Order: sequence, then C-alpha cells, then structure tokens
Amino acid sequence: MQADVPVVGEPVNAWERWFWLWHVFFAINYVVAVALLLAGGGPLRLVSIGALTAIAVVYSARIRRALQGRRALMFAAIVLVLAAVAILSDASAGFALFSICPMLTMTLPIEINTVVVALVVLLPPLSIIIRTGLDDSTLSVLLPITAMLIVFSVIVGRWFERVVRQSQERAELIEQLEASRAEISRLSHEAGTSAERERLAREIHDTLAQGFTSIVTLLQAVESELDSDPAAARRHVGLAARTARENLAEAREMVAALTPAALTGGTLADAVRRQAERLAEESSITVTCQIPATLPPLRTATEVVLLRAAQEALSNVRKHSHALNVSLGLSVVDATVRLAVCDDGTGFDEAEHGFGLRGMAARAAQVGGNLSVEHGRGTTVIVEVPV
Repeated sequence: MQADVPVVGEPVNAWERWFWLWHVFFAINYVVAVALLLAGGGPLRLVSIGALTAIAVVYSARIRRALQGRRALMFAAIVLVLAAVAILSDASAGFALFSICPMLTMTLPIEINTVVVALVVLLPPLSIIIRTGLDDSTLSVLLPITAMLIVFSVIVGRWFERVVRQSQERAELIEQLEASRAEISRLSHEAGTSAERERLAREIHDTLAQGFTSIVTLLQAVESELDSDPAAARRHVGLAARTARENLAEAREMVAALTPAALTGGTLADAVRRQAERLAEESSITVTCQIPATLPPLRTATEVVLLRAAQEALSNVRKHSHALNVSLGLSVVDATVRLAVCDDGTGFDEAEHGFGLRGMAARAAQVGGNLSVEHGRGTTVIVEVPV
C-alpha cells in the first residue's frame, strides 16, 4: 500500500488518483463489521470491536505517511495481531477480512503476502473451533468457503504479483526511454552545435578572414608606396576601404543568417566576376573569366557554394601559388554547374592549407556536389554541383 501517499513533485498516476475509493471501502467495511458484531451479541464482541477500531486507528495513522522496509512490516504485523484478536474473539469479525486481506497484500512484500493472507483467511473457522469445537454445524459451510477463499487468495496474490512486477518493469522501461530520449536530445544538440560551429568557421574563413588578409596586404603595399608612388598608395587605400566595407556587410549578413552580401545585389555570375576583378586589382596576376551570359536558375544554397568556392580558390592562388595567370570558368554540362579555377603557379601543399579545401568539399557535399584538385603545370580546382 505504498501508492496511497504520492510524493510531492512527482506525477500522480491513476492508482494514486483513485485510491480514495479504497479508503471509502475500508470505512464501509469497518462500519458493517462493527454492526454485525453488535447485532450478534457475542460475549467478547466488545474486545473484537476494540481490535477492529485499533486497526482503523492504525490505518488512519498509516495513510498520512509512506511506510517502507521495517516500518511497513511492523504495520502489517500490528494489523495481523489485531485481526487475530478480533476474529478469535468473535468469528463475525471475519467480515473485516474484505479490507484486511487487501491491506496486507498491498503492504507486505510480494514473496510472503500470499502465505500470510491464506493464514488470515483460516482465522474465522479457527475461532469457531476454539469456541464450540469441531461439531459446530456452521463449519460444514464455512470450511469449504474458507478453502475456496484460500485458493482465490493464492490466485489473486499471484496475479497481483504479476501486475506489480509488470508495472515495475514498465516504469523502468519508461525511465530508460526517457533517459535515451534525453541522451538523443543531448547528442542531437551537440551535433547541431558542432555543425553550426563548423559552418561559422567556414563562413569566417571564406569571407572575413580572406577580407582581412586582403586589407593587410593592401596596407603593406601602401606603406611601401606612400613616399615613392602616392597615386598607387591612394588606389590601394581605396581598395582596402572597399574591402573593409564588404567585410562589414558580410559580417552583418552572417549575423542575420541571410544570403551572402555579394549575392543580394546581383547574380552569381556578377558576384564571381567581381571576385576575379578584385584579385586582378589587388595583385599583379592576370585573371581571365569565362562565364556565360546566363546561367540556369539555381538554389540559393547552390549559389552560395559556388561563390564561396570561387573566393577560396582565388584566395589560395593569391596566397600560395605564385601564379602569373589565372583562368576562372563557370559552365553548365548535363544538369551540372562546373566551376574551374586554373593557375600557372607552383601549387601548394594541400596538407598544410587543407582547411579551406575541406570547407569547400563539405559545402559541395551539402548540395550533392563534389570537389576535385588537379596538380600539373599549376593547379586546377574544380567544383561540380547539380542544377
């Protein structure tokens, strides 16, 4: 009978929600048992009523607090002794077994409650035998009924044991499922956080980091040209200011999680062409663009992949290749958009400068594309994505 006192903060299940009906049944059973004793007029009926009343008092005290372990066993022992006193004093008190037996079943451990209840059921015929002997005519009816009640109590006890065990297993399974769901949620959150961190790292590497590199390079050129070639210095200052403004726009767009600023004001072809022109303006590299006048409609995600790939490839050319000539091409072949950036430089070590390439490959894979790098007379970076 552990469920009649719900723990504060825990959800109330159906057992606890309807347990008040059991209290009502106990009270009715007590009143009827006392009435039968008073009507019977037995010599020890007052002793029997006192024992039943003591059980009611103990029960009332018990429902105000949850009992476990030794306290539960002590409660069951007190009820058992009082029930024996009541029934052995007057067999009519056996009517109280309708509430005493379930009370013992709900309180005692599953391993012993069936045996104890079966012994309690034997108290009424034992009371009659003690008072009037084996010749009492009521025993011919009471003993078969008692035998049936013992069999019934054993069956119900086993059934109750099975129900309790299944309920405990179900509760454990629910706890495991909730723990698994919490673990899945945590892992999903961590995976999402990791993916978002990787995405931001690629965005910063492909935009802000490259822009700041360009600004540093231009300002270093200004420092060396300030006295010898003021016009070139002013031109490089203007380019640095324009790059800083573009970096600021990229940062704002990144925070707002919108499309790249280079794509908000024009087409993909225009954005890629501007990247090529910037490389030509900021360095001595000759850049050739081969971009068709029109491209098929592309998803924003695909355009972002191609633009970032062009930015990263041109940045690698400027920083690592020592090239003099670069060609950049966009083409559509068999429902695939192909970006190719070729240079005549000395190439670069992919292991040393692999973050940008890994970012390009990851971006391309997100839209079902792929990246390839070819080394020979220079380096060719190819990104192919589906239309």
